[in-house]
Amino acid sequence: MKRRRLKFPSLPRIPLAWYNLRHDRPRLLVAGAGVTFAVLLMFMNLGFLGALVSTTTNFYDQFNGDIFLISPQSLEISTTKAFPRDRLYQAAGIEGVKQVMPLYAEYALWKNPETNLSRAMFVYAFNPNDPVFLMPEFDTAEKRKALQQPNTTFIDRRSRPEFGPQTIGLETEADRRRVTVVGQYDLGGGFAADGTLIMSDQNFLRYFAPRPLDQVSLGLVLLEPGADAQRVKAALQAQLPADVEVYTKAEIILKESQYWIQTTSIGFIFGLGVLVSFVVGTVIVYQILYTDIRDHLREYATLKAIGYSGGYLFKTVIQEAILLALMGYVPGLILALGLYQLALNATAGTLPMKMTLFRVVFVFVLTVLMCALSGLISVRKAVTADPAEVFA
Repeated sequence: MKRRRLKFPSLPRIPLAWYNLRHDRPRLLVAGAGVTFAVLLMFMNLGFLGALVSTTTNFYDQFNGDIFLISPQSLEISTTKAFPRDRLYQAAGIEGVKQVMPLYAEYALWKNPETNLSRAMFVYAFNPNDPVFLMPEFDTAEKRKALQQPNTTFIDRRSRPEFGPQTIGLETEADRRRVTVVGQYDLGGGFAADGTLIMSDQNFLRYFAPRPLDQVSLGLVLLEPGADAQRVKAALQAQLPADVEVYTKAEIILKESQYWIQTTSIGFIFGLGVLVSFVVGTVIVYQILYTDIRDHLREYATLKAIGYSGGYLFKTVIQEAILLALMGYVPGLILALGLYQLALNATAGTLPMKMTLFRVVFVFVLTVLMCALSGLISVRKAVTADPAEVFA
């Protein structure tokens, strides 16, 4: 006689995954805390990585250039190698170019007048008659005139307190030469510098002699309205020799970002932190799910014995993993927002820890993937459970 297999309906209205999780509430709390910890670690490492990119490229947003010329030996702006200013004159003759402007960059030792200690500060220099910067502090003729006075400089308001007073009218020393602060601006030095100065090219010549002004750190190319940046870039590449490279603003920002993320140890550490957080979360969720399956193995075997398929058990365990992901993600996001604001306040805005929509979605996807991966690893024991062996 042919054995007849009884068919039982599925249980869509019975959240078995939730019942399994809340069966042991202390374990559920520990699991949620573990996922929250992993989510928080991912958010913080991505936050630091985002702050790294932002602080090392935000100054390009204040440069009034559509295309940039830079030496191929330069890794990023704080380590630029000079190239001949003649390249800018050559670029000025290209169709679509409105104006070319040289920018000079170097480090100077800034003396704290209160402690008499000197620290390295990054210096930008330009011709005050050129509209190099988009910051409003350089819009007025009065400010530009002050910058043209001998031994004067503007100082970044976001420079570290270790540099001492930064008020207008302050007199101190830069590279053992007297200097007077005649203005302030907001820019930020990033990971490469704790503070920045902006001075005229003539003052730059005084402080950094014998470096000549015909050796440029960065060339800014301002285009005519409506000019196609890629077309002008191609013309510049065809015209200029190999001792300069040509980038649009978006391309040079990407270049610097890739340098800090892919080349420096700082980018590697934060990137590795995200990976470690993901692995830690995966292990935590796996242990929780594996323990739950082990404790309920008889129940899973009973479900198989009365006709439920391995697919149903698989779906149940995956649902548990997704529930754990949601339980851990929300508090992790809330804690991350609080720590972002704390870091922003503690560093006076010099570390721009800002939550972005992309980061929110990206970490959510990583959290779900992390928990789903744990579920896939642990579910095998439930799916392969043999009722005859379990109840033997």
